[in-house]
Amino acid sequence: MDAKQTIESGKAVLGIEFGSTRIKAVLIDEQSNPIASGSHEWENQLVDNIWTYSEEAIWAGLQDSYQKMTEDVKNQYGAEVKNLAAIGFSAMMHGYMAFDAEGNLQVPFRTWRNAITGEASEKLTELFRYNIPQRWSIAHLYQAILNGEEHVKDISFQTTLAGYIHWKLTGKKVLGVGEASGMFPIDIATGTYHSKMVEAFDAAVADKGYSWKLLDIFPEVLTAGEPAGVLTEAGAKRLDISGKLQAGIPLCPPEGDAGTGMVATNSVARRTGNVSAGTSVFSMVVLEKELSRVYPELDLVTTPSGDLVAMVHCNNCTSDLNAWVNLFREFAEAFGMEVDMNRLFGTLYHKAMEGDADGGNLLAYNYISGENITGMEEGRPLFVRTPNSKFNLANFMRVHLYTALGALKMGMDILLKEEGVKVDKLLGHGGLFKTKGVGQQILADAMNTPISVMETAGEGGAWGIAVLAAYMVQKAEQESLEAYLESRVFAGQAGSELSPQAEGVKGFDDFIRIYKAGLPIERAALDSMK
Repeated sequence: MDAKQTIESGKAVLGIEFGSTRIKAVLIDEQSNPIASGSHEWENQLVDNIWTYSEEAIWAGLQDSYQKMTEDVKNQYGAEVKNLAAIGFSAMMHGYMAFDAEGNLQVPFRTWRNAITGEASEKLTELFRYNIPQRWSIAHLYQAILNGEEHVKDISFQTTLAGYIHWKLTGKKVLGVGEASGMFPIDIATGTYHSKMVEAFDAAVADKGYSWKLLDIFPEVLTAGEPAGVLTEAGAKRLDISGKLQAGIPLCPPEGDAGTGMVATNSVARRTGNVSAGTSVFSMVVLEKELSRVYPELDLVTTPSGDLVAMVHCNNCTSDLNAWVNLFREFAEAFGMEVDMNRLFGTLYHKAMEGDADGGNLLAYNYISGENITGMEEGRPLFVRTPNSKFNLANFMRVHLYTALGALKMGMDILLKEEGVKVDKLLGHGGLFKTKGVGQQILADAMNTPISVMETAGEGGAWGIAVLAAYMVQKAEQESLEAYLESRVFAGQAGSELSPQAEGVKGFDDFIRIYKAGLPIERAALDSMK
């Protein structure tokens, strides 16, 4: 069946993911090949010192990305999207969306980017004996309780961005287990919230006299492949403002960008992992067993199937790097040159590979926002050199690529060196890998592990959640997600692999020593520059 027939017969599958800078819709055929897409650019806003996106921006972005996907369908195939085999929604994980009994958002959406829950994170980690990062939804809830925020007593439902979209389009208050694992710890044996920790939390806030207990306000947890409701009449009209899309389409459990990244890189099996590098950077390694102890630098989440995953999450990756590239664009334009941004990125990235392996004793911190791994509550992007540093364009670019992975390196060293976790393969995806062979090689050197990049990884999480939706409607009885991906989606796709180079490994280790030693400079900048 060709793409046009697939679309017109209602057998295509749609995935939409809300990233931090882009909302992307990807339509796939029955073999999981992308056949159409549409995207909408957006940016978070700092409102009253809170990183947020407005409800209006969320829905306008969803509708625009869907509409652009349908325009792509019309332009490519002369067809219209009226029915679909399945839909899936995904979004950046964590954060805080709390609603009252009437379904009204009680405070502006607090995204993962906010480092404002330090007290709650610390107290919950001690209470649960389980690392609770600042961006987790339970940390946001508990911080609001500790702050004495008035709205908490009126909470009827708390969810994530993906859960919010799914709820409004289906009426179902559910989450995929991978996404839920970024709200609250999951018991791997039961596949849902850890009951003893739930009891401990309820006991800790019992004196507040709230009318709710935690499980009253949290979404139900579902595993990949389980049905998660259908598109309602109102939901269809809200998604497709043209009114052409039919109701009744089944939806898979909403997942987070970590889970869809694992799917998009075929990294749901044990001893595999992936690194997602864009606005933020995080690594996911599927574990064979529990870690020996609690590490504040390592989060424990799950795959969409419920297997335990160690996650190193860093709030900053390419934003400061992109800002420097834009400065070079302005410089070129000031000379009257027309600048192709893809060529500019490629030129500067390749220039970095000509630099000294250690970056020439230059130092940069890419902290646009706070960085939990290094204990910084806010960001102050910073570039530092000594009078004797080798200051040239190649080293300048190399160090900014290095620092994009600096915090990640610190967390991964704990996992790989201290815990001795075995990883057979790591796959990279995201904007850092668009320039072939540069970000990939630097990551391989940083991790001292071979890094693969697949062509499909460029489709990212929107494709990943579309594949999860397809899995729900296509899987054979008892077919695991791992088997489905291996045999049906990624069969014959090896991707391109780069191995670490001894000089680069040593160079990155030399840089990371300077990076760690220079953290007091970043702290001084944070304290001094308001």
